[in-house]
Amino acid sequence: MSAPSLSPARTHTRVDNTPLGITMMLGSVFLFSMMNVLIKIGTERYPVPEVTFFRNAFALIPVALAITLQRGWGAGLRTERPWGHVWRSVIGLSSMSLTFWSFHLMPLADAVALNFSAPLFLTALSVPFLGEKVGLHRWSAVLVGFIGVLIIVRPSGEMLLHLGAFVGLGAAFTQSFAMIAIRQLSATEPPNTIVFYFTLITTILTAFALPFVWVTPANLTDFAILVGTGLLGGGAQLFMTRAYSLAPAAVIAPFNYASLLWAVIFGWLLWSDVPSSHMALGASVVAASGLYILHRETRKRRPLTPPSAGPGGDD
Repeated sequence: MSAPSLSPARTHTRVDNTPLGITMMLGSVFLFSMMNVLIKIGTERYPVPEVTFFRNAFALIPVALAITLQRGWGAGLRTERPWGHVWRSVIGLSSMSLTFWSFHLMPLADAVALNFSAPLFLTALSVPFLGEKVGLHRWSAVLVGFIGVLIIVRPSGEMLLHLGAFVGLGAAFTQSFAMIAIRQLSATEPPNTIVFYFTLITTILTAFALPFVWVTPANLTDFAILVGTGLLGGGAQLFMTRAYSLAPAAVIAPFNYASLLWAVIFGWLLWSDVPSSHMALGASVVAASGLYILHRETRKRRPLTPPSAGPGGDD
């Protein structure tokens, strides 16, 4: 039985702030891009479940630090939606595992380009799951973006037979559900609480697989790479979750396109991967569709929504 005095501490009210949300997303993209490089290196040497475990386990360090410095552990761990956190963790872990697998199967830039389709899935799913209003302009942008995805995967070409293409699209689809789960939870749950339970639950889930796949790191460099995935991923997760708690999902998601630039640079410098013309064209079409969605949102120049306002936009 809870004491009445604890009620105010349990309450978290989201206040939308789109400019700050965009800034947080850009910071998240940079950290995730650095993490992706370490993930690709790690999955070339170690099983995906093991790399995923390190990514989640060591992410607990920045997450725990953030909770300690901000709300404290009492408020940071308090939640009234435990099953919401479980669902967010399961779908988020599915997306993470598929994404890491696609990094192993494909050039980094190609895998990231396919991940661009996540905002397109998200725009469609935000109607039934988030109650956000999606108008003709945004639906048209989604259609154009889908054409861009087809250009990338080349349904009549060799990519149709490439396992990486299906894995990459599966990662994007599940990621859109993870974004929705974050947006739903953020209505009542603080960002750090969402990240903490996601990191803790996914660490526990991936730990169950370790006895079957464990490969001992060969040296300190490999161990540092695996640990680095967690530290970078934890920091990026904090930024991303904060971004989705500050602005509508369909506005924040397109800024993930900045990750392609980093993927191309890192892929060229580290693996001599040169983006193909069809990948560049398809990624440009998908990015353009997402940026058009962003243009439609920001052109309205909404004021900061008051605490009582609900999620969603009108387009």
